Amino acid sequence: MKKYRFLSLVLLLVLSLSLTPASAAVPGQEDLNLFCTKAVLLDANHGEVLYDMNSGERAAPASTTKLMTCLLVLEAVQSGQMSLNTQITAGETTYQGLTGNFSTANIKVGEVLTVEELLYCLMLPSANEAANVLAVAVDGSVEDFVSHMNRRAGELGCEGTRFANPHGMDQENHYTTAYDLSLMMQACLEHDEFITVTTTPKHNVPATNMSKERELYNTNGLVSNWTYSGYLYDKCIGGKTGTTDAAGRCLVAAARDGDEVLISVVLGSGPMEVPGEEKLKQGQFRESRRLLEYGFSNFHRVTITRGDEPVDTVKVTMSRQADEVNVKPQGSITKTLPKSIDLDDIETDIRLFSKEVEAPVKAGQVMGLMTLSYEGEVYGELDLVAVTSVERSELLHKKQQFFEFFQTTGVKIAIAAAAVVLCLIALRLLVFPRRRRPVGAGRRVQSRGNYQGTRRR
Repeated sequence: MKKYRFLSLVLLLVLSLSLTPASAAVPGQEDLNLFCTKAVLLDANHGEVLYDMNSGERAAPASTTKLMTCLLVLEAVQSGQMSLNTQITAGETTYQGLTGNFSTANIKVGEVLTVEELLYCLMLPSANEAANVLAVAVDGSVEDFVSHMNRRAGELGCEGTRFANPHGMDQENHYTTAYDLSLMMQACLEHDEFITVTTTPKHNVPATNMSKERELYNTNGLVSNWTYSGYLYDKCIGGKTGTTDAAGRCLVAAARDGDEVLISVVLGSGPMEVPGEEKLKQGQFRESRRLLEYGFSNFHRVTITRGDEPVDTVKVTMSRQADEVNVKPQGSITKTLPKSIDLDDIETDIRLFSKEVEAPVKAGQVMGLMTLSYEGEVYGELDLVAVTSVERSELLHKKQQFFEFFQTTGVKIAIAAAAVVLCLIALRLLVFPRRRRPVGAGRRVQSRGNYQGTRRR
């Protein structure tokens, strides 16, 4: 016992040196002092982070890698590419890249198993060769499957992940983050078969063409006592363990309480001493359960509103009815928040699209935005809308149109051109005035002698 205590103290010291304080990115977050290097708690229903401890830092994923492997297989089943009953023959690449000690279900080259049985091998005892067999079944080769893994990770929004194999053995350029693993888990939970498989404590694989019936035990202490006892959690709806020298002991788990579903990720944990406990505790299980219970106990789903009272005014032109209109926030924001946060302490920032608008204005017209935040984290935005309608004055509008007409470039050019023409005409008249003609000048005087009418005698 003293030997194990000494080893645990050494591990604790190493971990404590590598740990950094929990991120303050989540408002109201408590310091849980988790025994691990990285962790995250995610509201699976809404994709909101409730607890963050270095969740964006790279880490070796170990067998939590198999979450993505399982996801791609289930998506292939969903698309009709294969079924759970499709029979797969383990090929020559079954043990590709696998050396030393590794988790196995003792699948033999040439052995035939269904996709479903291979999934049980993959997720319960964490059989690495099952990952290779399924990879080839989905994409034709391990290499193409790995490319598929990386492509799908990008689609899920995993910005800190790069896979080099489908099983999770330590390898250069094979890494992920706690947050990215929570996104993978979130996608896995959309498949009922995933929950069925990963919550099964024990599964019997029927005899095959090369093996007798074999028993598989779940390595997740939250759903099985096979590897470690004392960690069963009745709210757990699945997960995946992972352990390598580089990764430490890891667990991605999900739990449901009523309609709430939470995902916890604990990376870089290990055996730990707990005050008052003689037996060493497995940190990946203990801390995962602590994190999940913390989420269920300390968070709730709330609707944030800002009442119905005006919060600002906007000047209105082109109206004799009113020279301004009140604006108020409209709508609400739903958010999962710590129960300790007083909604009255949520900060508001008002941004009007313009300080002045032209009538008409309709009640409900969006005039700006109100941003809601707490301790620097933005929760969302509410529309700022006009409280009342303001009619336009047609007289003011026509007057405005008249003045605007004469302010147009075309009209200005026309007026300028007309002025130039008038100036030229005036100049012509001043410089070259017309000469007056004498009275009668140019007139033709008719002679009486030319009269050709009848004369009276």
